Amino acid sequence: MEKIFDNTQVAFSLKSDTELDRAYFLFKMIDSEPLVRIGTAVTNFAIKAHLPVEGLIRATVFDHFCGGINEHDCLTVVDKMFIKGVSSVLDYSVEGKEEEVQFDAALEMTLKTIEFAKERLAIPFAVFKPTGLGRFELYEKLGEKQTLNAAEQEEWNRVVTRFDQVCSEAHKKDVALLIDGEESWMQDAADDLVTEMMRKYNKEKAIVFNTLQMYRWDRLDYLKKLHEVAKNEDFFIGMKLVRGAYMEKENKRAEEKGYVSPICVSKEATDENYDAAVLYMLEHLDKMSIFAGTHNELSSYKLMELMQQKGISKSDNRIWFGQLYGMSDNISYNLAENGYNVAKYLPFGPVKDVMPYLIRRAEENTSVAGQTSRELSMIKAERKRRKEK
Repeated sequence: MEKIFDNTQVAFSLKSDTELDRAYFLFKMIDSEPLVRIGTAVTNFAIKAHLPVEGLIRATVFDHFCGGINEHDCLTVVDKMFIKGVSSVLDYSVEGKEEEVQFDAALEMTLKTIEFAKERLAIPFAVFKPTGLGRFELYEKLGEKQTLNAAEQEEWNRVVTRFDQVCSEAHKKDVALLIDGEESWMQDAADDLVTEMMRKYNKEKAIVFNTLQMYRWDRLDYLKKLHEVAKNEDFFIGMKLVRGAYMEKENKRAEEKGYVSPICVSKEATDENYDAAVLYMLEHLDKMSIFAGTHNELSSYKLMELMQQKGISKSDNRIWFGQLYGMSDNISYNLAENGYNVAKYLPFGPVKDVMPYLIRRAEENTSVAGQTSRELSMIKAERKRRKEK
């Protein structure tokens, strides 16, 4: 397989010299763990104390990792990326809400992004987080098979109704819908609900996609069991495959509460698990659609190779590659340049509401060995190439 991800000219073709310098500066900062911790603390303090930092955040980290403060704001970025063949997934990245009124607002925003996606070829997917539409503790209680009291049951019914509204709308408008994965101790309830939606709306093809976090050692078995159910009940499976974003939190909780961690014992085990799930899905494409969310070059090459071996067209709509906006441009743009289906997650929302997301990204980048240094080496190579031109 030809190594295509080293082409920095394609990777950064949309970035001006100034934007490239900003990216270099940002990843240089993220590369230092103490700086991330200090920066995170200072940022949190500044926002809580209502200090005028929004402008600074907006001009640096926000604009690098986000599409804008509202969905219309994102269109410039969406159109620009689509010229290079990279699609967008508009991701309303407001996290950690607790109130019904906030859940209803997230529901409205998700419905709006589905409408947006229906009208634009450049936006093939809509997305939401389960906890965007309902309280974390509620999922957790259900996942632990606890009985809900009457008020909680009513609250849960509203969560189910919101889910159904979104999935029904996606089905009606023929827009594929990605539902993000979250912490393992709330995920069971979310999984059951998403499966219910697949039963209902994935009769002709995969519209509703769940997320499998492959750093969990139990997920391949989960996929195989779900496949049996789908065969027996005749519905399609849509899955976004990722490695996962809550590793430290997961291990810490398992240790504190004295249960076996759901996380694979090593990075290698996670990689093997991820690639095994990709292979399993490709072998059952008759019933499955895959959104391979990965910043890992090796996994991307493996998927490309498998497609080639199995004679699957690069543009087969059942297979998408996905990365986050502001990261791994060398993978996204080179895949698109070579004819594969690629979409970037494009987070948006008010600056202060999106900060938890951005902070999580920065922390994740420092905890994933090699991610930041790879970004930096690509940016350096492109700056050098431009200077020598």
